[in-house]
Amino acid sequence: MDAFEKVRAKLETQPQEEYEIINAEIKHGGFVYYQEGCCLVRSKDEEADNDNYEVLFNLEELKLEQPFIDCIRVAPDEKYVAAKIRTEDSEASTCIVVKLSDQPVMEASFPNVSSFEWVKDEEDEDVLFYTFQRNLRCHDVYRATFGDNKRNERFYTEKDPSFFVFLYLTKDSRFLTMNIMSKTTSEVWLIDGLSPWDPPVLIQKRIHGVLYYVEHRDDELYILTNVGEPTEFKLMRTAADTPAIMNWDLFFTMKRNTKVVDLDMFKDHCVLFLKHSNLLYVNVIGLADDSVRSLKLPPWACGFIIDTNSDPKNCPFQLCSPIRPPKYYTYKFAEGKLFEETGHEDPITKTSRVLRMEAKSKDGKLVPMTVFHKTDSEDLQKKPLLVQVYGAYGMDLKMNFRPERRVLVDDGWILAYCHVRGGGELGLQWHADGRLTKKLNGLADLEACIKTLHDQGFSQPSLTALTAFSAGGVLVGALCNSSPELLRAVTLEAPFLDVLNTMMDTTLPLTLEELEEWGNPSSDEKHKNYIKRYCPCQNIKPQHYPSIHITAYENDERVPLKGIVNYTEKLKEAIAEHTKDSGEGYQVPNIILDIQPGGNHVIEDSHKKITAQIKFLYEELGLDSTSVFDNLKKYLKF
Repeated sequence: MDAFEKVRAKLETQPQEEYEIINAEIKHGGFVYYQEGCCLVRSKDEEADNDNYEVLFNLEELKLEQPFIDCIRVAPDEKYVAAKIRTEDSEASTCIVVKLSDQPVMEASFPNVSSFEWVKDEEDEDVLFYTFQRNLRCHDVYRATFGDNKRNERFYTEKDPSFFVFLYLTKDSRFLTMNIMSKTTSEVWLIDGLSPWDPPVLIQKRIHGVLYYVEHRDDELYILTNVGEPTEFKLMRTAADTPAIMNWDLFFTMKRNTKVVDLDMFKDHCVLFLKHSNLLYVNVIGLADDSVRSLKLPPWACGFIIDTNSDPKNCPFQLCSPIRPPKYYTYKFAEGKLFEETGHEDPITKTSRVLRMEAKSKDGKLVPMTVFHKTDSEDLQKKPLLVQVYGAYGMDLKMNFRPERRVLVDDGWILAYCHVRGGGELGLQWHADGRLTKKLNGLADLEACIKTLHDQGFSQPSLTALTAFSAGGVLVGALCNSSPELLRAVTLEAPFLDVLNTMMDTTLPLTLEELEEWGNPSSDEKHKNYIKRYCPCQNIKPQHYPSIHITAYENDERVPLKGIVNYTEKLKEAIAEHTKDSGEGYQVPNIILDIQPGGNHVIEDSHKKITAQIKFLYEELGLDSTSVFDNLKKYLKF
């Protein structure tokens, strides 16, 4: 409730149109550690909003372009703090270790660190475990100590290139888990949080197709896993000293079509954050009596933001949507109630509607959609429509707050988020039904969604735009080839468009890691022929296309620029050939490739990119953009 009061005080002193972006912060031992300007700072918890803080490190010392803190970890006894620092134009990161004293000093720095956690050994010495990332791959784990007994040694190396490693400290800090993962399989080792120099203990050797994640409480392991039927996530548990799979006992099962978003463990409760049939729920499991309380969350909510929290009495989290900033909630275990942030109520709640709809794909599958529009909109068929899709890796379509999406709804646009197969919105099977030789299901789902929207009176093809980033570009590019008549304009960011050539090039950083998603066209003729059927770059032909705006990044390691340039050139050639036979009056689509400097993959908050995309959409759909840019300035600092 103290946090609510702080948030309310902030909101009451700032215009309703402005929203604060919160950087990484962590609470530890009565202090809050966070970024203030170009500095890593800490302040006493009760003074966190009073500008009364201690500077621990100035990021400018690293000589980086606009650095920001991505993650913070504090050593158990607060002798050291570690922070991962990145820049907006690169995925490379640096982990700094600062010794906390009367005059804090940087003790060490490590390049290319991905995940990192602290533990304390038997002699009260702080030990930092971290993963080293090389060419986007995390295969090595190191452990380091500081002060008089300084050392830095490699602890583990993963030999299989299709797997990667990340570290997670259990909520009670009893174990550090070393998670070795591929897209479909996992293996977890336990590092004793009290004896980190002892050899790690294997929970269960990797079994193809079996995923599992581990938490700990009172000498028991709680294991979220898809083992057994149905092959969706379920919660199991076993004694910590008998961790193998034959000892796992079923503890809690999910409803059908349920996505487990996250799990948080407390002294007497386990909290599951769930998405069921496109709505959000929180399940609170009492560990003393195995009771379960299921809370249906407000229908406007589309996503969770899980707060790092060490308070055993409360479970705080935030809810968000693409057009509404995050709102705080806290579940208080003693009262058994969910408390909502009071005070400021966002006006978008009354001025807009959120609809949960379904489209029937050609094989009969019902595909969920989330649709937003203004409450007072009349004749929706004449309103512009922006459709968003992803459909890969079992990942949910991003539904976090985006100021530019809010502005579009305020200006009369309809927003539609299509949760097609290949994504993870309905669980693991939803992903399995849209990968490898089922990737065309996602394309059929997207086509069905757009046709359903048009049939039910939401916009029309001449006012419809489609947008995606990264792997979402596969389905968008495929739809532009197969059903271009459904669209007027397309915006893509760092899109994956040349699937065949990319997956045949094993020298690229992620090719081997992603064979389970796209297939192996180099050694499997079936996979090769199937990819040829949908690969955007392979299916370009002389025909009418929608206008397309592509943002790409010069040194993007995830989606090579070469493939995007190749796609753009082939597309322009096909359009030129079609234009010759189209006669006078034919409106030639605009194909724009905007190559930005830098090596990051996607830059969500780039004002330049946002402005260029919105300008493109308004021009292509023939809309007046005067008011939209005025409104955008209320949210973005130009």
